[in-house]
Amino acid sequence: MIFSTLCYIEKDGKYLMLHRTKKENDINKDKWLGIGGKFEKNESPEECIIREVKEETGLILKSFRLRCIVTYISITWETEYMCVFTSNDFEGELIECNEGDLEWIDKNEIINLNTWEGDKIFTDKIENNDDFFTVKFEYDGDKLIKYDVNQY
Repeated sequence: MIFSTLCYIEKDGKYLMLHRTKKENDINKDKWLGIGGKFEKNESPEECIIREVKEETGLILKSFRLRCIVTYISITWETEYMCVFTSNDFEGELIECNEGDLEWIDKNEIINLNTWEGDKIFTDKIENNDDFFTVKFEYDGDKLIKYDVNQY
């Protein structure tokens, strides 16, 4: 199993997005994602997201909010559990990311980007300011074949 985090960093009605273009053998190749990555040994979700945001963007999160937990199931990849956060409270200057290109994207334009189908579902719920929820996505390759949302 894989444990990971993701953060949608917000500024001026835009989210900081990562266009994954630079990593070799990347399951996310050419997709747009929020900022995040896999847990390191003994990390909490909070420690992981703070570290990943700093490593990928140079920004330091001052506060953030856990919005949902996502479960990804696939016949071709390992099951992944992901904690999704949002933040509009950060400091620092953007750096170049070794995984792709960072860009501030208008929140209304996220739907038009090449993202995972499931990401559009949970970003919409986050943008609607829904209460905490969990979602389980089942994929066949890049195709979303089933999902279930539980609201709390």
